[in-house]
Amino acid sequence: MCGIVGYVGHKEAYPIVLKGLKRLEYRGYDSAGVALLNGGLKVYKKKGKVAELEESVVGKDLHSNIAIGHTRWATHGEPNDRNAHPHISQSGEIAMIHNGIIENYAQIKRELVAKGYSFKSDTDTEVLLNFIDDIKQHNECSLEEAVRIALKRIVGAYCILLIHKDDPETIIAARKGSPLVIGIGKGEHFLASDASPIIEYTKEVVYVNDYEIAIVRPDELILKNLGNEKQTPFITELDMELAAIEKGGYDHFMLKEIFEQPQTIYDCLRGRLDADKGMITMSGIEKYAEQIMNANRIMIVACGTSWHAGLVAEYIFEELCRIPVEVEYASEFRYRNPVVHQGDVIIAISQSGETADTLVAIENAKENGAIILGVVNAVGSSISRLSHAGAYTHAGPEIGVASTKAFTAQLAVLTMIALKIAHKKGTISIEKYSILCKELAEVPDKVAEVLKLDDSIRLLAEKYKDAYDFLYLGRGYNFPIALEGALKLKEISYIHAEGYPAAEMKHGPIALVDEHLPVVFVATKDAYHEKVVSNMQEIKARKGKVIAVITEGDTVTPSIADDVIILPPAHEIIAPMLSVIPLQLLAYHIGVAKGYDVDKPRNLAKSVTVE
Repeated sequence: MCGIVGYVGHKEAYPIVLKGLKRLEYRGYDSAGVALLNGGLKVYKKKGKVAELEESVVGKDLHSNIAIGHTRWATHGEPNDRNAHPHISQSGEIAMIHNGIIENYAQIKRELVAKGYSFKSDTDTEVLLNFIDDIKQHNECSLEEAVRIALKRIVGAYCILLIHKDDPETIIAARKGSPLVIGIGKGEHFLASDASPIIEYTKEVVYVNDYEIAIVRPDELILKNLGNEKQTPFITELDMELAAIEKGGYDHFMLKEIFEQPQTIYDCLRGRLDADKGMITMSGIEKYAEQIMNANRIMIVACGTSWHAGLVAEYIFEELCRIPVEVEYASEFRYRNPVVHQGDVIIAISQSGETADTLVAIENAKENGAIILGVVNAVGSSISRLSHAGAYTHAGPEIGVASTKAFTAQLAVLTMIALKIAHKKGTISIEKYSILCKELAEVPDKVAEVLKLDDSIRLLAEKYKDAYDFLYLGRGYNFPIALEGALKLKEISYIHAEGYPAAEMKHGPIALVDEHLPVVFVATKDAYHEKVVSNMQEIKARKGKVIAVITEGDTVTPSIADDVIILPPAHEIIAPMLSVIPLQLLAYHIGVAKGYDVDKPRNLAKSVTVE
């Protein structure tokens, strides 16, 4: 959640921080603000998007070589001006921004109120800030030391940046459970929640670890742990280009990212899959191949769209590898005291690699002796560092809040892992292995073919944009795709939608069917196809509107459905990477037709780093 940016150096800080906030706005857009030093500590903040902040400071003297900025996804306190970050301490000496949630803020607030502190906001952030300020004043210590003392008491997740009115060359930062990356320039440093605000200025970055404090000056970066011991910064070279975080002529990032999928899937497969030779090379998996082959079970933990990718993977692993698979919501897994044995394999799926619930879930599983495999997009992220091994999806930056290209890249990686293990284990014939490798290699070209349906899907969206509800149905490998289609529509258009196994429709949801209800069937050719056609007949008998996603050559469904979307043929294991594309486009075009900001849907943020 929340985007944070900081700069200290020889340049004007405000323009750098403002541009960074615009690039991080997908992390939250309830309010925005900046703090800088200009004849004292100045804070400007505004409810709404970054553009509203920018408009509100027109004509003000914003000269400064140090600044911190924040774009908020509201947790404590409603979105308004007074709850916007940065906050200023009661002494007026310190400004702070914060991403995360302080769980024991209420107890600390009571203690501060007893000491005479009053609060101008409803946030846990202001409590932490005044706690730090109180420690600094009563112990007559440095801001760095006050932060260290305070964080030993704090329970929760945080990434904080602080500046002091008497120190125009220092930003103090710290993190636990919320990401922080520091870009290293010549006589300057950049701080941000992820690399997108930094890539324009430098490719050398340091990913700050949990429980570390950073003291950042123009010519100096010092990392320390909470025990005041210096840590050696590990400098990483960013593998990202500026063009990847620009719209590139598209109206929205979401549409750009949908249309990038032929390339992102190709990038995911490149260097790993050699279909002609029947070889899959994944060094991160090979090291633990024996343990995966011999695992009693695989547990997949994820949230949201990544959870749907895990559901598809459940079908794939069980069919190809003959290993039992359980797919868990990370938010439930972490709290229910799950049974995890030594040698169990946990696959953690996350686009950002920072999803709070998934992080805690795999930390707990790792402590119990499980092998952790990470499937993430963001290089250097917390999940990638916590995992024993895994694979990056190489989808590139995903700016649109609703995940699209990350999902198909996750499916590509998970399919390769399953094929590799099945081949090594001997639970799949050489012939089937070869067929699936070749079909997987053909996915980028087939996705490009599906994207040619964009204009017809836009017309379909116009037809159904005023519906109040949608039902998405599928069986087998297509059931998770029905769930994902429904989620996309909810996220982008705010239309209520539900995904169900097609056979479960008769156990309740069929009561919703009338002449106003569009029902989307993911009905590509597979072992369940005849059963799904029967389910369509049941909807039509009750006057429901049927939209069917089918395979080229299907002569039966078009005579039943009101509208059809025809896809290239593919093996049922591979088909989800194709069948999800029209559902992404349908959600996008309905959202646009309804006049919504599809890149920044209400109440949502890209990376969920709080509970």
